[in-house]
Amino acid sequence: MSVRIQKGKALEALNLTPLIDVVFLLLIFFLVATQFSQDDQQLPIQLPSAKNAVPMTVAPEELVVSIGQDGTYMLRGQRLDIQQLESVLAQAIIDNPIQQTVILRGDKRVEFQSVVSLIDLCNRLKVPSYRITTQEDSPEPTLRPDLGGP
Repeated sequence: MSVRIQKGKALEALNLTPLIDVVFLLLIFFLVATQFSQDDQQLPIQLPSAKNAVPMTVAPEELVVSIGQDGTYMLRGQRLDIQQLESVLAQAIIDNPIQQTVILRGDKRVEFQSVVSLIDLCNRLKVPSYRITTQEDSPEPTLRPDLGGP
């Protein structure tokens, strides 16, 4: 006994529109995800460590300012001096006066004056919220009494 399939009905049953929608959503997701990961890769930075560090998440209204070992400031892939950074932050405060957040990512070897200058700038511009990022402190090796020391 053979099964007859009419060509017109078989083609109507195969609707690719939902599959194409899913592919486009995945494409948009990966484009956005790679943009956020590029913010962390702009400047090679060794973050200082803290015992209670939490993973950094960036909301759309947050600006990530990186401070390199030599004291250079980096925002959105551009190296800026403190005056240029002031104008960018001032515009961000004008655009988002209530929820603007600045995340400071300073290299642990940076001169402290660069960090203080950026914090002072945030205070002068009345940034509603700013945070300093750290990385989780690596656990120190402990000596177990039954194994002895080195």
